[in-house]
Amino acid sequence: MALLERILKARPSPAAGRSGLLGARDAGQPRPAGSGLPARARAEDKGARRPGASQAGGRAGAPRSLAAMPGPRTLANLVEFFGKDGFGRIHEIQQKHTRDYGKIFKSHFGPQFVVSVADRDLVAQVLRAEGASPQRANMGSWREYRDLRGRAAGLISAEGEQWLKMRSVLRQRILKPKDVAIFAGEINQVIADLIKRIYFLKSQAEDGETVTNINDLFFKYSMEGVATILYESRLGCLENSVPQSTVDYIEALALMFCSFKTSMYAGAIPRWLRPLIPKPWQQFCRSWDGLFKFSQIHVDNKLRDIRCRMERGQRVRGGLLTCLFLSQELTLEEIYANVTEMLLAGVDTTSFTLSWAVHLLARHPDVQQALYREIVRNLGKRHVPTAADVPKVPLVRALLKETLRLFPVLPGNGRVTQEDLVVGGPSWPSATMPHLMRMRTSLGPRSSGLSAGCGKETCAGLTISGPSPSAMGLEAVSGGGLQS
Repeated sequence: MALLERILKARPSPAAGRSGLLGARDAGQPRPAGSGLPARARAEDKGARRPGASQAGGRAGAPRSLAAMPGPRTLANLVEFFGKDGFGRIHEIQQKHTRDYGKIFKSHFGPQFVVSVADRDLVAQVLRAEGASPQRANMGSWREYRDLRGRAAGLISAEGEQWLKMRSVLRQRILKPKDVAIFAGEINQVIADLIKRIYFLKSQAEDGETVTNINDLFFKYSMEGVATILYESRLGCLENSVPQSTVDYIEALALMFCSFKTSMYAGAIPRWLRPLIPKPWQQFCRSWDGLFKFSQIHVDNKLRDIRCRMERGQRVRGGLLTCLFLSQELTLEEIYANVTEMLLAGVDTTSFTLSWAVHLLARHPDVQQALYREIVRNLGKRHVPTAADVPKVPLVRALLKETLRLFPVLPGNGRVTQEDLVVGGPSWPSATMPHLMRMRTSLGPRSSGLSAGCGKETCAGLTISGPSPSAMGLEAVSGGGLQS
């Protein structure tokens, strides 16, 4: 507990505006063919909330057509996002638009027409209408890069039958709890290195106690842990002297996260304007080049190791990468693409959640104490947890779920409807692009209180009050330090 208390004397500044991977790509991709309003609706649509327009959030009644749906004016929306860094303030805009236009409204991003949904029941309705292979928001820039470089698509960028095939292969290795449990030993080694790194950083601090910039620390921990699973090798992110190749990769990864916002702006800019505004696309391609190059080096190293062992007649056993090689269910290019995209997706989402979880524990010492008591009571002070111990600490699970409710990794998910739907009143034609607003649907009445109650058998749950959405900007939480 003393160690946890000292860790919590840091100043995490979780980058809420970074939006994670999937949420960042949703807003700015080119519209798929047929995804706009029907011609008659476009003729009626002025992109504005007209006087007397009904509100879909349960006010005067739901609109009867997409054209009648309220929403911000197209010009005002462009100014908001392109002139006022709207993609860095998505949480604020979601709150403002939901307040002004209700829980379902329309908007335009350049040529792209989007229907935003901020109601849990309506979001559930959209998701339940999906088929076996849902179509997510158009990822034109991702596909364009892969076509340009001759790269395959991975689980994140693939669509349709290709996505279904890859998910079927990967779910056998990493999507089932019993399969993920086999990585517990390797992850515990990474955690041990994290703790060692914390003690080193403490020794370098002026007061010998405070660990600052824990966002960077959790980022490197997440990268090391995810890479250990994907590459079956260590990168050295938590060493005092990080290998140069890993430094280069971290820079490429950071550039990719930064370029997501840039690529969203570029997604609304026609290709013919790129010669005049070349930087966004150039940064996007350069960061992907660096990520693929690094992944290819580690994948090729593992492949050589496997071949050498097979030539010597040794039995080859291993983790995810070894299984993908031996099964031959994916091509080598598909393996490159999948490990690259999964590392990209896994690092920021993990570090983001850890930063906010630690922040919430520091703000609520009573919850921190309840968590500590549960761990000591059910696991003991010296026990190194394994995957089998996870069910014994339900409050830990509750903490993570509540963290993700208050601070979801994604501001929203994009989808493209595959059939006509009736959602919230109006009829949506197929190829309509809904934006499912996670930040607005996750914040509810529970955010007003604080409780950490456990029943006799299982934890009843955890509810923590967090800062209002307006405080969740790029700087996240400002003010005094986080003291336990």
